[in-house]
Amino acid sequence: MPQYPYHLQLSGSGRDVQQVDFIEAGSGPLVVLVHSSVASARQWRRLIEVLQGSNHVIAAQLFGYGATPPWTQPRKQTLQDQAALVESIIEKSDEPVDIVGHSFGGAVAMKVAANLGSRVRRLVLLEPNPFDLLRQAGRVEAYREVQELRETIKTYGAADDWMPTAECFANYWGGSGTWAMMDQQRRDAFATALEPNIHEWDAIMDETTALSEWDERLPSATTVVFDPETLRPIRELVPLVQQGTRWHLVAIPRGGHMAPLAAPEIVNPIILSALKDAGS
Repeated sequence: MPQYPYHLQLSGSGRDVQQVDFIEAGSGPLVVLVHSSVASARQWRRLIEVLQGSNHVIAAQLFGYGATPPWTQPRKQTLQDQAALVESIIEKSDEPVDIVGHSFGGAVAMKVAANLGSRVRRLVLLEPNPFDLLRQAGRVEAYREVQELRETIKTYGAADDWMPTAECFANYWGGSGTWAMMDQQRRDAFATALEPNIHEWDAIMDETTALSEWDERLPSATTVVFDPETLRPIRELVPLVQQGTRWHLVAIPRGGHMAPLAAPEIVNPIILSALKDAGS
């Protein structure tokens, strides 16, 4: 697998200058990739390998991943903070852009697309998690499920007790037994990579944009990819999207929430299909 170079740039001004880390490859129409929690931009290596032949690809590192510094502000992190980080990488150009995001990165991609408006031509969301839509729709049990996960991670994270936090997170999103299959080295790495997630829960749970507003502000060429057998909160988000938007939904046969990493042979062709007219 090719090792793509990472780049660093500074964004903002004065006290707000922020170092941003990202992978960049290829040339052509711009495609921006936004990773899920824990995974980092490296989750897109196989997709970058395919896209770089026809596209200029940028894979952002969110707060606390790679060489992008962690979130250190005294206030809660917002989805807008993460979106601004991604936007800073591409702000020097005014060319059209396509965006792909997975899980938390899918919600960040939604915010970026809403901010950039007509500049975004295509948006591909892989099981995005704007969980407040569940609360808005009265999906009480599904919303409670993610609230409980948030509180578990917040409690252990605040105590700097990351191993039980990581076990809970891995088994929830990856399926029961995921943690047991990891060797100790992998567990240590996973627990370290999970640390930014304590702030990501604030960003995702406090984002209260209504589905009607998302529908109005996001491109009609929005594709949502999901596994019908995925976790309950995502399963219950999908019907809301189906009823309330013009977006195109694509069901995959397997892979669950982590399908972009566990089954890229299924997911990547769908992404490529959704982006096939990116250069037209």
